[in-house]
Amino acid sequence: MTAADLLIDCQDVARTFGRGPHAVVAVHGSSCQVRAGARLAVTGPSGSGKSTLLHLLAGLEQPTSGTVSWPASTGPHDIGLVFQGNSLIPSLDVAENTALPLVLAGIRDDRARHSAEAALALVHAAELADRLPEELSGGQGQRVAVARVLAQAPRVILADEPTGQLDHATGQHVLDALLAAADRIGAALVVTTHDPSIAARLAEQRPMHNGRLLPAEETS
Repeated sequence: MTAADLLIDCQDVARTFGRGPHAVVAVHGSSCQVRAGARLAVTGPSGSGKSTLLHLLAGLEQPTSGTVSWPASTGPHDIGLVFQGNSLIPSLDVAENTALPLVLAGIRDDRARHSAEAALALVHAAELADRLPEELSGGQGQRVAVARVLAQAPRVILADEPTGQLDHATGQHVLDALLAAADRIGAALVVTTHDPSIAARLAEQRPMHNGRLLPAEETS
């Protein structure tokens, strides 16, 4: 690996919400690096700080102390974030939802539609293009949420409990789609999860406990 492979560098980061006696320390003393090709699972129960850490890595939250930087990119917009819920807009069909971030970024409608359709095909959801979100199952909605991120061709995909609201089989299918799509576009992938069967499918595991990211565990 070279310096150019370092996509996210997180050093001794802390994030505190509130002040005084009511302050809550969500993340503290945590460091990690995300390099090109990474397949990382951040594990731990609800409330351990996983989501806050992911938001720090994405640039959605600013650290209270420590630093987060994106050395080999032009900033957080090279990062795609998949939330636990699919966050689709009810009045837009699947293709429109998938294309929306591109349209908002100023890309012409026809080019955005083409990129959206290609991304839906990557997660085996092309046949859903004309459906409304209310017509989708939970697994289908999450695959569309993955496609919406892929359409932007990010260098890093951060997925926050993407299978947390799904049954085991559906969750595995969504992870299949995430892994295959990340391989296809050459993106690093970081997944937060409390499910050991999901974490075991990624090459590296970093447990979180009480807001602190612990040393890496290599899967067999």
